[in-house]
Amino acid sequence: MTRIKGIRAKALVLAVAGGLGFSAANFGISLTPIAAEYRAALSIPYLPMLLASLVGGLMIGFCVSWFLLRFFDRIPTKNPILKSVLLSFIVLIVVTILIGGPARLLTATGDALRYFLIGAVFNVLRFLALGVVVGYLYGRLHEGVGIPLRCRQRGGLSRKAHPVE
Repeated sequence: MTRIKGIRAKALVLAVAGGLGFSAANFGISLTPIAAEYRAALSIPYLPMLLASLVGGLMIGFCVSWFLLRFFDRIPTKNPILKSVLLSFIVLIVVTILIGGPARLLTATGDALRYFLIGAVFNVLRFLALGVVVGYLYGRLHEGVGIPLRCRQRGGLSRKAHPVE
């Protein structure tokens, strides 16, 4: 029971960071002209979209973080950033198949496939940002702050040669 509480607490920290990364990517995307066209075609209001992005990013970030913490050794790569990006893309595929695809393909616009593809590209960028932020923060929290990953893998720096604290 204590292990699960520890995972939840760590996952919450990673989820907040990932949700902020997701939301920041969404904000950056929303400033582009293609995003303005996309919002206008689908009648998506700007401020509620930003709030929904933050809430959705927190939920997705928690799922990615929890699975990263719970199954870290079973995910098939050594780099925590790649592990979390892999997990976030798995969530992206599930969300696209279950929610995004049917919702966009059944819209009343004449160019539904085009807007589905635009939304899919936006989601790839947002989920990539979430995965990178969660993986980077995981690496910083669990593998030594201040020591680059390539140095730790080669054994190039010791704690004595590079004091962190």
